[in-house]
Amino acid sequence: MADVLQTILDTALDAAPWLLFGLMIAGFVQALVPQSMLRRWIGGRGVSGITRAAVIGAPLPLCSCGAIPTALTLHRGGAGRGPTTAFLIGTPGIGVDSLAISYALLGPFMMVARAGMAVGTAIATGLLVAMTDRTDTATATAASAPSGPAPADHCDSCHDGCESHTDAAGGLRTRLAGGLRYAFTEVLDDISVWLVIGLIMAGLLMALVPATALAELSTHPAAKVLMAVIGIPLYICATAATPIAAGLLVAGATPGTVLVFLVAGPVTSLATLGMIGRSLGRRALTAYLAGIVIASVALGILVDAIVAGATIDVVAQSAAAGNWLPLWLKAASLLILAVLVIRPLRRLSGRVLLPNDSSAHAADRGSPCAPTDASGRR
Repeated sequence: MADVLQTILDTALDAAPWLLFGLMIAGFVQALVPQSMLRRWIGGRGVSGITRAAVIGAPLPLCSCGAIPTALTLHRGGAGRGPTTAFLIGTPGIGVDSLAISYALLGPFMMVARAGMAVGTAIATGLLVAMTDRTDTATATAASAPSGPAPADHCDSCHDGCESHTDAAGGLRTRLAGGLRYAFTEVLDDISVWLVIGLIMAGLLMALVPATALAELSTHPAAKVLMAVIGIPLYICATAATPIAAGLLVAGATPGTVLVFLVAGPVTSLATLGMIGRSLGRRALTAYLAGIVIASVALGILVDAIVAGATIDVVAQSAAAGNWLPLWLKAASLLILAVLVIRPLRRLSGRVLLPNDSSAHAADRGSPCAPTDASGRR
């Protein structure tokens, strides 16, 4: 038990500075990429629209369920099935916070490969779903016709309202403060429980499973298919999945097999599957599931071939990635994250760590758009 607890602590210390950095960048992205800009960038029905949706959605700090209102708005605004699907996969598949923690726990090669696999899977699945437009256009048109306002979310109409409020209240500085509040309250709240679960599972895998125990099993393509099939209904965010992936890697799973789990797990959820079935049709849902499995498994096999051909020591990279940071920085970062995760402590320290404490409280209550008075203050 002591070995497990020590492994969990070591993993948390390695991840904390990078997660803190990733959340900060996520806050900047939230502040600087308004909903109206997304609607201009992502649209149409061709290959270019699918590629843009996958690439632009990748850094956004949204989980699978958080991406649904934005995707619905884009689809009802004219985006085809392909771009809508690519956005739904690319956005939760990776994010600046998950890429930062990927570097800390998995190393630079796995970080780059993870980003490439997530975007590649989003594009391939978007192209496959776009083909269903030819055979199911009438159903899709009827299903996607707006029967009312899109679901309210901090990424939907509320975001545009927040944007106008922040412009009136002081421009860029206020928007950045709001983005940081969003990242260190809503995003952190969304991932914190799953992140703790991921750290516990990683500690168990690293401490109790012998090294190379999964090496031979994970080389078979069937293992990658199984990993994808298991990952699709398993709702876990990209950041929280990373410690589990690190444990699998240390236990001997091949990099490609680990990446299949990292792609298939975060990109979808039961809510996403329900949304695709209702709004895009059954054929689109079938193509969506097939695309994720086929693309992630194929790309996982490709990654294993690259690792073998280039003789890349992924385990050594993962062990060395976070070691150059001083222990005091790791401990301070972990302490800050702990304060932010525990809401009573977050409220007490809000005026120091988060500007505009009253808005931080509103975010804690799940209201990203707090009312403003005549002067623009919330």
